[in-house]
Amino acid sequence: MRKIKQVYKITYPTNKIYIGKDAYGSFRYFGSPDMELVSNDFLTLPKDIQMDYTIRKEILWESETANMRITNDEEANRYITREYRKGWEL
Repeated sequence: MRKIKQVYKITYPTNKIYIGKDAYGSFRYFGSPDMELVSNDFLTLPKDIQMDYTIRKEILWESETANMRITNDEEANRYITREYRKGWEL
């Protein structure tokens, strides 16, 4: 499986937008939204939209070679990577 890094936008029928990133490029991955919030929003939709609920995923950017680093600000790189505990590294 190719590892394609992506930045994507998820749009819900309630017009809420979720922006996320995926380091594996899985077309099935839709981020980690707060499901309680999504469920509450769903209940505010008209019944006809509830019966045909569509979530849209738009790829804003992708790359097979990007290393997800900011080239001119090393301090900012601390905020786009995670430090994993010993034994839990990727």
